[in-house]
Amino acid sequence: MHAKDILSDGFSRIQEEVRAVVDGLGSDALNARPTADTNSIAWLVWHLARVQDDHVADAFGLDQVWLTQDWEKRFGLDLPRGDIGYGHSSAKVAEVRVDSGDLLTGYYDAVHTQSLGVLRELAAKDLERVVDERWDPPVTLGVRLVSVLSDDLQHVGQAAYVRGLLQSAAS
Repeated sequence: MHAKDILSDGFSRIQEEVRAVVDGLGSDALNARPTADTNSIAWLVWHLARVQDDHVADAFGLDQVWLTQDWEKRFGLDLPRGDIGYGHSSAKVAEVRVDSGDLLTGYYDAVHTQSLGVLRELAAKDLERVVDERWDPPVTLGVRLVSVLSDDLQHVGQAAYVRGLLQSAAS
C-alpha cells in the first residue's frame, strides 16, 4: 500500500465520522453547547472542515473551496473570510451556527473531494517537499497532511462526545 492510499483512507474515515456525528440532528442539537464554554457540534465540524480546506489548499497551491464554491456565503457567518476557528473565544464559537447538518456535510464533502483529488496525484517524493518554513524544523507535506488528519480526527471525536452528552441529557 502506498502512502497516498493510507492518507486517502484516513481522510475518508474523517468523512465517515463527520456524517455519523451529524446524522439525524436538528439545528438545536447541532448548535447546542453542553456548557457555556463548550464547543458545539456545528463549530467542531465547521472548524475541522475549515482546517482541512485551508491547510490542504495551501500545501498544494489551490484555492479553498470555502471561497471558490461559495460556502462562505452559504454559511453566512459574520467572520473574516479566511477564519478557520483557530483561537476562537467562547463568544466567537457561539457565532458559528447552522440551520442543518446538510450544510456541514455538504461543505465537508466538497473539502474531502478536493483533498482526495490532490492525494490521487501524489508521488512518494512529494511528501518530502517543505510546505511551511515558519517552523523549526520546516514542515514537509507529509507532516502537514498527518497533522491535518490528527487534528480532524480529534475534533470529530469531540463532536461525537458532545453528541453523546446531548443524548444522555435528553434521556
